[in-house]
Amino acid sequence: MSPLATLLLLAAAGSALVLQNALMLEARAVSGSVWVALWLNSAVGLVVLTATALGTDGPAAFARLAQGRLWLLLLPGLLGTFFVFASLTGYARLGATLTISALVSAQVLAGLGYDLWRGVQLGTAQIVGLVLLIGGIVLIFGTKS
Repeated sequence: MSPLATLLLLAAAGSALVLQNALMLEARAVSGSVWVALWLNSAVGLVVLTATALGTDGPAAFARLAQGRLWLLLLPGLLGTFFVFASLTGYARLGATLTISALVSAQVLAGLGYDLWRGVQLGTAQIVGLVLLIGGIVLIFGTKS
């Protein structure tokens, strides 16, 4: 996949996150429970992903996965559930703009730390872009207070 196609995929996923959280707010309102809304999100995803994984990779991929460090492999699911819970809570209490701004700022800073840990060098343009992004987030936060 080309870098442009990857960026378009990421843009679509970012846009889908806004719609997902808006729809999950409805599930939360109907059920009266944030936990039921999270369950619905995970249950639908699990069914779709299981069918897709079995159809494309077969049961052997699951067998190989079971031979790994299972405790470590469970962490992504827990972190993903935490992310969805925090997003849904933010949407309900702060609105979409402030929630997404907080998530993006945290992701950019954590991503910077991860890249530096991996030895990726940052150029001047990347640092300026990061400063401008953080400045934009500060402006968004300032308009909400």
